[in-house]
Amino acid sequence: MEDQILSKRRARVAHVMAGSAHGGAELFFERLLAAQAQDQRFVKAFIRRNKERENRLHAAQVTTQTFRFGGALDVGTKYQLKSAFHKFKPDIAIAWMSRAAKKMPSGSWVTAGRLGGYYDLSNYKNCRHLIGNTRGLARWMREQGWPSQYVHYLPNFAKDLSRSVPARPDFLPSDVPFVLALGRLHQNKAFDVLIRAMTFLPKVHLVIAGEGPERKNLEELIMREKLADRVYLPGWVQDTSSWLRACDVMVCSSRIEPLGNVVVEGLSAGVPVVGSNIQGPQEILAETGDGLLAEVENERSFAQQIQKILHDPVLAQTLRHNGRVRFEREFSQDVVMKHWSEFLDKEVS
Repeated sequence: MEDQILSKRRARVAHVMAGSAHGGAELFFERLLAAQAQDQRFVKAFIRRNKERENRLHAAQVTTQTFRFGGALDVGTKYQLKSAFHKFKPDIAIAWMSRAAKKMPSGSWVTAGRLGGYYDLSNYKNCRHLIGNTRGLARWMREQGWPSQYVHYLPNFAKDLSRSVPARPDFLPSDVPFVLALGRLHQNKAFDVLIRAMTFLPKVHLVIAGEGPERKNLEELIMREKLADRVYLPGWVQDTSSWLRACDVMVCSSRIEPLGNVVVEGLSAGVPVVGSNIQGPQEILAETGDGLLAEVENERSFAQQIQKILHDPVLAQTLRHNGRVRFEREFSQDVVMKHWSEFLDKEVS
């Protein structure tokens, strides 16, 4: 009986997501909801139609309901959401990114917007609280005039990869250094810079796992730089844990990266990480001894930092150890879930 009473006191949460099929925010959305369901919290996902995402959430015991989430002419989604909310009776509703925030209906529930980037805050006028996944984002929200008491820093967590079995991609030679990058093939990710860095690392192979609009341009760059025998674009890979554990260096080369989930994943895997000296990677890695930073848009700088790790086993081992300790202290599921639970239950108490 006591357990039932405690359960009833916990906030019921509606998570609203109108994101794309693939992406870091979308992956964490699924990961967080699965963890909250596992934690016996009442959660429901209100999402754009995507059968693969629905199937993954259902497998995690998360109830879903789908909506169109169209553009400005889509006037029906907001009213449909409000009706669905009245049936679900959430204590708090969290909108993930701008499109969902613009469709957020008002009601008896507390409203919050979860941001993974420096978005136009006018899109969040239907939200009382704002959640940033980096301290830099939370600070920026306050600087934009959002009331401090309604701004919250809630970091992402990554899957604990310490027990994943390392396995190199089967298309790689067995005896070559292996650099891994993960993410949507988009200009913001600066994979073109990372590819050009490989011209300074003649014996190193690079795998960029992801899909997106820049594929053709990246393929053409690989051919122009005569790197087709060392740079691979295998497409979107749902589970990269074995590759992360096996790689010699994990790189986040982004031009714009408010957080960089891949950096956290690298720390979890216990592999040396090189990130762009910008925004999220900078917040995690600058002057911490947990990873190295390279100059943004500078292929020589990336090549130098990668080479440092490959040529210095002591440095590589230090980064592996420090990164893993940092993950356990700040970005593990237990630590982050505790912060999320404190926020959710406090705001509806």
